[in-house]
Amino acid sequence: MYTRIKDLREDRDLTQSDMAKILHCTQQAYSNYELGLRDIPTNILIALADFHNTTTDYILGRTNKK
Repeated sequence: MYTRIKDLREDRDLTQSDMAKILHCTQQAYSNYELGLRDIPTNILIALADFHNTTTDYILGRTNKK
């Protein structure tokens, strides 16, 4: 899951700071999500899926279909 959110971010040429602003969190918090050091809250997971036009199942690794 953590690799997927990083890959989705990089596919859009966004920095961690960019994503943090979009998600209304700190860059450190977002970095911890990508590194797997912090669980992704449900509201952030949903916001990530909506922003990247994908599903939460894709981000969670339950499917490979974006």
